[in-house]
Amino acid sequence: MSEENFLADRFEAERSGLRAVAYRMLGSLAEAEDAVQETWLKLGRTDVGEVKNLGAWLTTVVGRVCLDMLRSRTSRREDPLPEQDGPVRLPDPVVTQLGRVDPEREVLVADAVGIALMVVLETLSPAERLAFVLHDMFDVPFDEIAAILGRTTVSTRQLASRARRRVQGATPAADMDNARKRDVVDAFLTASRGGDFEALLAVLDPAVVARSDGGTLVPSIVRRGASDVASQAITFARFAANAHLALVNGTPGVVSFAEGRALSVMSFTIRDGRIIGLDILTDPDRLAALGLTV
Repeated sequence: MSEENFLADRFEAERSGLRAVAYRMLGSLAEAEDAVQETWLKLGRTDVGEVKNLGAWLTTVVGRVCLDMLRSRTSRREDPLPEQDGPVRLPDPVVTQLGRVDPEREVLVADAVGIALMVVLETLSPAERLAFVLHDMFDVPFDEIAAILGRTTVSTRQLASRARRRVQGATPAADMDNARKRDVVDAFLTASRGGDFEALLAVLDPAVVARSDGGTLVPSIVRRGASDVASQAITFARFAANAHLALVNGTPGVVSFAEGRALSVMSFTIRDGRIIGLDILTDPDRLAALGLTV
């Protein structure tokens, strides 16, 4: 086997893990794929004869690529999304059918990387996000992360610590049992379809927060409180001819369709058997890119 073929095989073995790093860094499936492709190109331009651990080297390279991509974004949200009532941009959801095994997608959302956590990651600075993702999620040593950032190991530790406090403070504790969560989501879906306001109030936490991202053409909305969210759920259900349970970032959610096209993807955060957070992607362009089918 030639060296080129050997490297290609090694890279393919690492690809799913690299996509997982890039997805957590960027919150975009398309951009994550771009970052992985750029990492492959960098591998082809590099003499890796002295590299002892190719997997670790590739992880740091994709991290550096993602850092550059984050820094190049023209605008960033620096305050935690849950405190804002302005424009909302949700990360791309990873959607799979219930009961279907998709190892590549499972790697993408391993370790309970739900939409709520991804939203909080969007509030971090690029350097904080890199330090937190690489160290806390992928066990990359601080000295290697420091080399990517051009900082000292001590300051890199401080970045990760600051990011960790922000993540822990903004990410609500949630139920972990998917079977119980599915029951809650199913109850929400049944009540919405039936226009049962009282049943919706029973499944929604009084302080529930619902965020919707409609893209550039449809205003983003943040709704607070069970009554407001329940009213909107009933209204929306009238427009969705078909709504199906699915796994959204590894946890039970809902995909709604109208006339054969995806109308929305809903991700739920559930605590003590009640919905405390609802993140809804309705951006038609991004939904079309997900390739969802009934």
